[in-house]
Amino acid sequence: MIFIIKILFYSFYYILLARVLLSWFPYTSRNQFTEFIFNTTEPLLSPIRKLIPPNRSGLDFSALILFIILNFLKTQLLLMG
Repeated sequence: MIFIIKILFYSFYYILLARVLLSWFPYTSRNQFTEFIFNTTEPLLSPIRKLIPPNRSGLDFSALILFIILNFLKTQLLLMG
């Protein structure tokens, strides 16, 4: 069971990383791959953005905060087994 959770966790981690990289290129064409990435990550990024909105310069720290949360959860997961 823990093995499956680890696979899901690491998969989401890399999907979030892809989302961050795609955000650097605003003219990225929308296709099934990018839609999947955005639709998968947005449910977790959106609540963070509500708590900490992007600042005036347009920097959005929601992905960074989510990475910190994921690293904390990963540590807890590794301690479990």
